[in-house]
Amino acid sequence: MKERGIIFNSEMIRAILDGRKTQTRRIVKHQRHPSQEIKLCDDGFFHWSMIGAEKPLSAINYEYGRVGDRLWVRETFALLGNEDGVCVDWDGNILKANEEQAARIYRASCEQKDGDYGLWSIPDAADWKPHTDNHKFEGAWTPSIHMPRWASRITLEITDVRVEHLQDISEEDALTEGITAGRYGNEDNWQKGFYLPDSNQPYQTAKAAFCALWQSIYGVDSFYKNPWVWVIEFKRV
Repeated sequence: MKERGIIFNSEMIRAILDGRKTQTRRIVKHQRHPSQEIKLCDDGFFHWSMIGAEKPLSAINYEYGRVGDRLWVRETFALLGNEDGVCVDWDGNILKANEEQAARIYRASCEQKDGDYGLWSIPDAADWKPHTDNHKFEGAWTPSIHMPRWASRITLEITDVRVEHLQDISEEDALTEGITAGRYGNEDNWQKGFYLPDSNQPYQTAKAAFCALWQSIYGVDSFYKNPWVWVIEFKRV
């Protein structure tokens, strides 16, 4: 079993914690000419191949792992400190040497409330910290790319890996990407809608909502370029 780090934004973190997200799609590196496709071969690896040809070309490394491997999630976080910027634990004790023992918080689980003017409210009860009462944070967040392994609170186990074109996503798979189903309109004339995490904008299909989600991350034209993507299914452990 191998472990690799993987980055998720705050909306996706909340979807994972809520159990709404059990898949992620990541672009395969080094996209090739449209005359080539990707196939799973008998050696257990995906290979580039000329469309219609029987003999495969070069194999593709599993960029995010194989079934049974684990992904530790990188997300935006912060270590709590005193007025001098020295790390402290949850009891306020100064930690000059070992920041791994410092109190740490995660932006995806904190919120900015009206009237707090830049302060972040830390949840009173959470499984990653002791109970606190009305704690707030005012400081700099550390970007997810700089999160070390010891600071990660979420570990995922890969349950399936495949490669497909981005636009081949099904309605069912779009829902496992964190899209939620709901309805909109008045009680007498409501319609079924699908929503991005943390959004009130309805879409008619889950795939359309996923398209908007993908574009919000990778750019307006990114979905229509239809790249080959890794489809990684996972469970939280």
